[in-house]
Amino acid sequence: MLLNGKAFKFGNDINTDYIISGKYKFKTLDMKELARHVMEDLDPHFYEKISEGDMIVAGSNFGCGSSREQAPLAIIYAGVGCVLASSFARIFYRNAINTGLPVIECDTSKIEEGDLLQVNLEKGIVLNKSKNREIPITPLPQVMLKILSDGGLIKHFQKYGDFKFD
Repeated sequence: MLLNGKAFKFGNDINTDYIISGKYKFKTLDMKELARHVMEDLDPHFYEKISEGDMIVAGSNFGCGSSREQAPLAIIYAGVGCVLASSFARIFYRNAINTGLPVIECDTSKIEEGDLLQVNLEKGIVLNKSKNREIPITPLPQVMLKILSDGGLIKHFQKYGDFKFD
């Protein structure tokens, strides 16, 4: 799986209310509507700036807070290709994989806002094209790569009817 996009950089401890504010989560379950408000509290124009496949880049503990699946789903519906962070809150990480959002653990300190990135999940590398620098990533197990390539856990079950990863 090869992903390409521009980096949009955020800091540490980005909680699920920063990803999609609670004031929207209780008004609608329409993911297209929620997507328009992704990261709004940190960057009111984020949704207007991003293009399909662009990437959220953050520091440590991305996705801390509530366990609702709306956070990774809203990111997906906004068109974000993946999230790179030095670490993730475990429940967010699990929800992201289950919904089909690639989440990549790596050193994000050498990535700057606007850098053009290419993520190669199979090789375990982020290529920062803007700086011609390779950044190793924490490899994803084959089972997670298969779930992501199928579009998430539900689509995987629909495709195979059971856990089949060959």
